[in-house]
Amino acid sequence: MPPTPPTPPSTHHELTERLTALEIKASFAEDLLDKLDHIVIRQQTQINALISEVLHLRQQASEPQAPGQRNLRDELPPHY
Repeated sequence: MPPTPPTPPSTHHELTERLTALEIKASFAEDLLDKLDHIVIRQQTQINALISEVLHLRQQASEPQAPGQRNLRDELPPHY
């Protein structure tokens, strides 16, 4: 047996309530979408800054060191 379709609202008041509920849900969804958009934009800015910093550090690591600079990797702690 096929499912019976839902009974349509019988009054104008019920339709208005349903429409109002849908508008409220749409408003919350739009607000959430705006918040998520701002979060994505902020994260992309942070990612770009981190990429720039990594590239800068790689460039520094590949450059020969001046004689006066110490490399902490080459130094052993005093207890060795």
